[in-house]
Amino acid sequence: MKKIQILNNQNKIHSEITKNAYYLNECHEFSIRIVFNGYEEYRLGNRALKIYPGNFLVINEGTAFGRTIFSEYPVNTIALLYNQQFLNSFHHSMNSSDSILLDEPFVVPENSSPKFLETLYPMKGDMLFNLQHLKNLFNSDNYNDLLMNEYLIHSLINFYRIYNKEVLSKTEQLNVLNYGTRKELFRRLNNAKDYMQSNYNQVIGLDEICQYACLSPTHFYRTFKQTFNCSPHQYLIQLRLSQAKFLLKNSSYEIREIVNLVGFDSASSFIRLFKEKFGVTPGNYRIRIAA
Repeated sequence: MKKIQILNNQNKIHSEITKNAYYLNECHEFSIRIVFNGYEEYRLGNRALKIYPGNFLVINEGTAFGRTIFSEYPVNTIALLYNQQFLNSFHHSMNSSDSILLDEPFVVPENSSPKFLETLYPMKGDMLFNLQHLKNLFNSDNYNDLLMNEYLIHSLINFYRIYNKEVLSKTEQLNVLNYGTRKELFRRLNNAKDYMQSNYNQVIGLDEICQYACLSPTHFYRTFKQTFNCSPHQYLIQLRLSQAKFLLKNSSYEIREIVNLVGFDSASSFIRLFKEKFGVTPGNYRIRIAA
């Protein structure tokens, strides 16, 4: 089932609920792409990314991509597409002084919005709260264009905050003097991070990740820890635990099934690590949220 809503300012919302979909070559406006259950696989050039609940993907205007869904259960996806003129105006207002905005309220430089890093970003906190409300409004019978635009604007505000934290600040954490080198190194580290997020439930080793990132193992390990404040192995464990927590809350899978679904070798190590992370066993966590 597909549903498309075009707002008065030409921003768009695409929603789809399906078990199977295959789109070979798409190219749209700047977009924020979300999956609320299951996963959707994207291909951007030679990169394959999977969006799971808890993350969202950003794609710049003009980027060609393909996407697929193959699932036993219906997968619910939403894409927010922003008109370029609207995006330029938003970026100008976020980065200009009040005096400039007061003196020239309707003057917006063309192509003033930047090209963002096309990667997986965390969907939590205000971003998650806002997108859940947007989804509920989109699916309701009480549609309101003004309110929907507010949700779209808040999504952009939240994205800019996340971008500053996840990209700009973390790039600065790298101990590399040359800006161009630092930016390229972060891009490669981020590719490795995306690879782990997209394949967290598979058996993947350090050499495999390093090949994907085009970095030597020692260089990768040192700079990854410098950027993400944990080792690659610790990062992978946190991904698995977060997805397990989501499945405990949002599915009826038994714990032993979740252990296999998220990539742990044994139930005992999963239960121990889950309790260390969240202060409660998986079984007791599920009892608490059901109460």
